[in-house]
Amino acid sequence: MIPKKHIIMPIAVMCVFNVLAANEIQDSLTVNLDEVSVTALKRMSAFRDDPAAATLITSKELDRLGIMSIKGISDVVPNFFMADYGSRITSSIYVRGIGARMDQPSVGLNVDNVPYMNKDAYDFDLADISSIEMLRGPQSTLYGRNTMAGVINVTTLSPMRYQGWRVMLEGSSRRRLKGTLGWYHKFSDNIGFSITGSASAAKGEFKNEYNGKYLDWERNFGLRSKLQWRISPEWNFQNTISAGYLHQGGYPYEYKETGTISFNDTCFYKRFTLTDGLSARYSGDKFTVTSITSVQHINDNMTLDQDFLPMDYFTLTQKKNEIALTEDIVVRNAAGDSPYNWLGGLFAFYKHLDMHAPVTFKDTGIAELIESHRNESNPGYPIAWDSRSFLLNSDFILPTWGISAYHESEINLGNWHLTGGLRLDYEHAALRYHSFCDTGYSIYRYKDGVSDFERRVEIDIDDRGDLERHYLTVLPKIAAVYNLEDGLGNLYAKISKGYKAGGFNTQMFSDVLQQRLMTIMGLGSLYDVNDIVGYKPEKSWNYEIGAHLNLFSNDLTLDFAAFYIDCTDQQLTMFPNGDTTGRMMTNAGKTRSFGGEVSLNWKIDESLMLNGSYGYTNAKFRDFFNGVKNFKGKTLPYAPQNTLFLQAVWNKPISASGWTLSLDANFRGVGKIYWNEDNTERQNFYGLVGAGASMSNDIISIQVWGKNLTDTRYHTFYFLSMGNAFFQRGRGIEAGLTMRYVF
Repeated sequence: MIPKKHIIMPIAVMCVFNVLAANEIQDSLTVNLDEVSVTALKRMSAFRDDPAAATLITSKELDRLGIMSIKGISDVVPNFFMADYGSRITSSIYVRGIGARMDQPSVGLNVDNVPYMNKDAYDFDLADISSIEMLRGPQSTLYGRNTMAGVINVTTLSPMRYQGWRVMLEGSSRRRLKGTLGWYHKFSDNIGFSITGSASAAKGEFKNEYNGKYLDWERNFGLRSKLQWRISPEWNFQNTISAGYLHQGGYPYEYKETGTISFNDTCFYKRFTLTDGLSARYSGDKFTVTSITSVQHINDNMTLDQDFLPMDYFTLTQKKNEIALTEDIVVRNAAGDSPYNWLGGLFAFYKHLDMHAPVTFKDTGIAELIESHRNESNPGYPIAWDSRSFLLNSDFILPTWGISAYHESEINLGNWHLTGGLRLDYEHAALRYHSFCDTGYSIYRYKDGVSDFERRVEIDIDDRGDLERHYLTVLPKIAAVYNLEDGLGNLYAKISKGYKAGGFNTQMFSDVLQQRLMTIMGLGSLYDVNDIVGYKPEKSWNYEIGAHLNLFSNDLTLDFAAFYIDCTDQQLTMFPNGDTTGRMMTNAGKTRSFGGEVSLNWKIDESLMLNGSYGYTNAKFRDFFNGVKNFKGKTLPYAPQNTLFLQAVWNKPISASGWTLSLDANFRGVGKIYWNEDNTERQNFYGLVGAGASMSNDIISIQVWGKNLTDTRYHTFYFLSMGNAFFQRGRGIEAGLTMRYVF
């Protein structure tokens, strides 16, 4: 592996504060006015004129790097990290030290105008992506809840821009196959329609030593249709319907003590999603009104061998069925020469989630976690469970709704552009739970080496309850942009508030039931359900300065930003002390994060282009005592301190018939990452080398590529279960062939 200092130092010298910011590519900034674009809709200025650290990745770059999901932009975007571990339900994103492993996301996601409301559905493949835009820092004023670390806007190809067929086929040495097929047609100048399908399959890379089977196999299917209709010069409509089906294994967690992956119960994840988003826009002489309405459905099943050992401790099944409705109405002044521009809007949503989450205790779990504890405390009257398996059942209904109003104004004063925004956000969350268990055990009298039956104890737990939370918050933003002379770019400064909603720790109910059961046997004490199940919203203040610079006649674009984030009640995933089955979200007092980003795009000549980005984050606890330890001064877990992306692209026409040879070499680096609050476990900085070569013309493209060519060994995840430590290894060397055909 290349030493960290040999890679980082040449990049760090390029900026004054050893901090960096966004890579925007100019050739995709054109906006088709016949389309309803949520990114342009909530942007007061052109992309690089906004006071924001942002990255725009175009379709050409996405194809070059083989990116079909937002997980693929990890490390390419500075200070953006989305680890590949577990299964596709584990869509944990960290930006500038802010992130979450479970429940509420810290980064919002919009796909073709639709705001995705559940991060469990963030990791999916999309065919024919036109662009991915990633805005870093709080976007809460315009985008609302759960965008305190940023927002990702994905736009898929429009039938108003392209007509014809598009085919992609891909295979790799890691036994992965992938394909897409799309048809795009414009019936007239006013109506366009497209339908696109995708499918992929993987046999797996990580093997379970217990049974010799591969774990991370996958079957994935997607279908999307898009209708765009310009009824009149004033009225435009767009409707996008997408569906996806996923069935996979996953969870290749290796036991730290042995370095092997070996467990005896089945692990899998299955998911079906259906989303319909309708955008309607009216464009008048003085103002524009846009309505974005969506319906989203998720039905999934996560089943785990939760101890991840070749022993019968316990398993977890979590089945969810969720319906979400959203409505966003945006009003803004019509484009013109006025020095004052404004936009305002109303947003409302409703989510209804039904969840069934039983934990099955098995023979070893009963013997070591229940019987042995009870018998050690009272050896004269030992117990024996009636059966060697029983259920701790938990059913939940979680209705959540919210409404918000927002406004943003911009005043242009010569070279100065001043922006102010405000959002009022109200949310109501409720939880109706039903926890039940029907089992029993026998008590024996032990004397003089002889055990005699004493009596039998029936356990019939049937607990029900209702909890609710109300959240009201005000989210302001102020920013200033100074435009440099001669088109050299701009400087900006911004202060904004971020907000992530609170919620309920449903996964803790198995522990609540377990403690309830133990108290029946005279051991332990009951959890306070109201205290342990709920967690508070997370809030932050983000202070940021930066620049978007155009140098050498726009052949070099250089962007940098420096930031400081003051966060209160930061939400962290914790495992309760002892031999427990659940995990919980807790609020970690106060944290702070500072650092920066830089990115560049340098067109050296007509053939050669260099891209690079680097992000640095220093995130630590200012005040966090979990009741046992004080973590003040410790680095926040799971958030990488450095991200690095370097790329060289060389293009050369090789014949008069239109063929072009393209070569690409890239490097992705991440680390260091601490895995726990104690900072005793960590992943040091590591780098992954990739390369590709392609031959293409206007119709066909053939690309050979490789990832992690040095076969670097690294870990993407670490956790504890029952006090045992587990890792997940990163993927090894991979080579592949991709063919694209358009006609």
